[in-house]
Amino acid sequence: MPAIVGVAQVISIGSSAVFNIGDVYKIMPVSNAKTFSGAGSFNTGDGLNVYNNRSTTNTYDSDGVDQGNYFNA
Repeated sequence: MPAIVGVAQVISIGSSAVFNIGDVYKIMPVSNAKTFSGAGSFNTGDGLNVYNNRSTTNTYDSDGVDQGNYFNA
């Protein structure tokens, strides 16, 4: 449905973000990320106590390419 849009000010937009005004059929932002996290990394809450004695995270990655965004058109 057509719309009348006034002034739009974009201060910042991320590298894989999409900014659209108007009609659109399909929007497909594409990004890749690899996250290494150790024990207790993503815990949230009030008064949280995490004890990870001698905890390590193996970040060795022997392959050159991980699963990509191929054929995402």
